[in-house]
Amino acid sequence: MSKELHPKDQGERAPVVVRDLRRNDPVTLRARRRQDAKGPVGSGPAGVSEARSESSRADPADATRLRERIAELTEDLQRVKAEYDNYRKRVRRDRLAIREIAVVNVLTGLLPVLDAVDDARRQDDGNGAVEVISGVLQERLAALGLRTVGAAGEPFDPDMHEACTYHASGAAQEAVCTAVLRHGYRVGDHLLRPAQVAVAGPAPAA
Repeated sequence: MSKELHPKDQGERAPVVVRDLRRNDPVTLRARRRQDAKGPVGSGPAGVSEARSESSRADPADATRLRERIAELTEDLQRVKAEYDNYRKRVRRDRLAIREIAVVNVLTGLLPVLDAVDDARRQDDGNGAVEVISGVLQERLAALGLRTVGAAGEPFDPDMHEACTYHASGAAQEAVCTAVLRHGYRVGDHLLRPAQVAVAGPAPAA
């Protein structure tokens, strides 16, 4: 037998609150969005004012030291980059210089071969075989940077030519190479040997 509660006693009890904590809506079966009445911590006017107060309390000296540290690290990085660029350029320059020296040494050893080919070409019996060999050899050596020095008709240059004979002419205005007795050769700025030439020019002063 149940005991009925007095209406006065029923009025003193707290109302029963039922909360639906299910994650999915029972009707649409979609996930529900949880909403916090209080809102996220730090959001709203109170959070903004708190962040502003924190930033206002930041030490200006710390910001100055941070900027100085960033500038110091940036300067160090720029110095290291400049040193690396200089090192790379120096290595490339040294590599090219070593290669050029090696080519000069090899071609210097081949000069007697070139002289022998030139002599054989001058004494060719007319079949053209020596001319073909000379042309192929000159082409291959030119690919390595070998250049011929000395040609008939060009002005005499004591740095590039070696005068073997000299013909004085009153009509000549300057010394000119009239014939090449032996070709000279150079590789880049390196003169392997000067050209031996015959020279014609003005008569020397008495």
